[in-house]
Amino acid sequence: MADTKEKEPKQARPADPGEAPQGQEPKAADVTPAEAPAAPQPKQKEKQKEKQKEKQKEKQKGKKPAEGKPAPAEPEGPPPEPAPPPRLHEYYAQRVRSKLAQQFGLTNPHEVPKLVKIVLNVGMGDASKNPKALESAVAELAAITGQQPVVTRAKKAIANFNLREGMPVGCSVTLRAARMFEFLDRFITIAVPRMRDFRGLPTDSFDGRGNYTIGIKEQMIFPEIDYDKVEKIHGMDITFVTSAGRDDTALALLRELGMPFRGEAPVAVIA
Repeated sequence: MADTKEKEPKQARPADPGEAPQGQEPKAADVTPAEAPAAPQPKQKEKQKEKQKEKQKEKQKGKKPAEGKPAPAEPEGPPPEPAPPPRLHEYYAQRVRSKLAQQFGLTNPHEVPKLVKIVLNVGMGDASKNPKALESAVAELAAITGQQPVVTRAKKAIANFNLREGMPVGCSVTLRAARMFEFLDRFITIAVPRMRDFRGLPTDSFDGRGNYTIGIKEQMIFPEIDYDKVEKIHGMDITFVTSAGRDDTALALLRELGMPFRGEAPVAVIA
């Protein structure tokens, strides 16, 4: 028997105003941003490429990638204490300044002469022919002063000396502040008494503007030099630059710091 009941029509759901009609594809404008596929950002791609390049470079160098390296361990305990001030600097600040101001009648404290810098210069004429001698001179000067020297070069060409512009001709070091006073203390107390036939430093080696220069024939007077490692004996020039501006005040400054001048008893430096 045929079913006499008619099929009931299905109730249609209410139409969505934003939905496209049946039988039509949704337009691109109708698609919400949440439904659209997320496009890869160009910045992330560039970062990934850079990381890959860095890993390839580290592999080529034979190093492990930086990601696997452990963090450096922090030093335990309190931080190291700062080094004490130089003995000669304290002596100058406590005794020499007031004595020079009283001796020359200086009312302004900025007029009191002081030591500005010490310049050590080693000339090596055969540095271009014998580079090992220049290297040894640089190493010796670094051991004496505790500071890396600078290789000096020719400023102009001189045909008679077979010298071209830019060729190495020596090395020099400029000392200031604490290293300057430490070097001066070692020079006066240790190096100067070891000079051969020493009878005092000359007092006529000033340049008229308060700067004092002396020449040393051998570098062996410094205790930092090892006799067995010396390849060639050479001298050096040492210049003491002061802010005095006059020779008499510069002479008084160096005398009070303990410099042993010829014909005079050196001042005992007691800090």
